[in-house]
Amino acid sequence: MELGLVGLGKMGGNMRERIRRAGHTVIGYDRNPDVADVHSLEELVGKLKGPRVIWVMVPAGAATQSTIDELADLLSPGDVVVDGGNSRWTDDEKHAVELGIKDIGFVDCGVSGGVWGLENGYALMYGGTDENVAKVQPIFDALKPEGDFGSVHAGKVGAGHFAKMVHNGIEYAMMQAYAEGWELLEKVDSVTDVREVFRSWQEGTVIRSWLLDLAVNALDDDEHLDKLRGFAADSGEGRWTVEAAIDNAVPLPAITASLFARFASRQDDSPQMKMIAALRNQFGGHAVENKK
Repeated sequence: MELGLVGLGKMGGNMRERIRRAGHTVIGYDRNPDVADVHSLEELVGKLKGPRVIWVMVPAGAATQSTIDELADLLSPGDVVVDGGNSRWTDDEKHAVELGIKDIGFVDCGVSGGVWGLENGYALMYGGTDENVAKVQPIFDALKPEGDFGSVHAGKVGAGHFAKMVHNGIEYAMMQAYAEGWELLEKVDSVTDVREVFRSWQEGTVIRSWLLDLAVNALDDDEHLDKLRGFAADSGEGRWTVEAAIDNAVPLPAITASLFARFASRQDDSPQMKMIAALRNQFGGHAVENKK
């Protein structure tokens, strides 16, 4: 099938390549002309045969809103817009109404996979009507990992991004646990090879995971994380998870504490946050701040 893809950054560019490898036609637009296939959204829409599917992969908030506003004026009834960025689920509901007035479908899709997704596939969580999801399904099948798992029609509009938000909240807490354990091991005199302790956990233990593998990769690059400043940003989804927990009276002590720990990293050079920063760089290519 044909797909229009808006946003060809670290995630979007690799997604374009993976979809093309699966035999589909992808026409990509980006503000950077060096990576774009076309030079405007209008040109992108004009090159696709109806009913069109346009996948938006730009930063949440104003960038996504302006892109959807422009597409609403360019697309035709029966077309579908997919928001694959990290939008808040409440924005999805607004976008679905805005596009629905013109009989344009909307699907929200949480995407996880980072810089590894091109080869390993992307975990996908999507929300929308059965009819609109069916129009995008070949692309979901191309992006997902091999096998029976890795994608889910999570529910109605907003469900995909809500599920991805909770995924990221859990990710915060898991990274924090590894980071705290690493700092404690580094602190005591009796443990002389913390990196190899972490490596030993990769097989046969209940805490083995891809995050643990990435922690070992980071320690192989910089055994004591001496090159990193103990600072870790938050993308916003951890905050949204905690806010949703408050709204629904669901206790999330571990996720909430992990979010607050990131705030603490902005006050001091926290050893734990060196590990958080290293892990975010490993799985998502997120920037790190090196010591000056």
